[in-house]
Amino acid sequence: MTSKQRAYLKGLAMNIDPIFQIGKGSLTPEVTTAIGEAFNTKELIKIAVLKNCMDDPNEIARTLAERTRSQVVQVIGKKIVLYKESKEHKKIELPK
Repeated sequence: MTSKQRAYLKGLAMNIDPIFQIGKGSLTPEVTTAIGEAFNTKELIKIAVLKNCMDDPNEIARTLAERTRSQVVQVIGKKIVLYKESKEHKKIELPK
């Protein structure tokens, strides 16, 4: 992903709300599966890491990206934005 594409996705992510929250249980297999399934309908997902989660949001983002085969767009504070291109429901047209 180029820096131009990443910047474009960051701009889109500003206008969406987190659809998942990771709490004190941290990254469970159920959460990972649910996020992976969300990529069936969405290409861009925002996740909130709650204050009671003691794990590093950057590490959670890297692990999630690896397990869901997505890309980390950004981690700001306790918010994570992931992108995974959809072959079927291509909604986001990335700049070249």
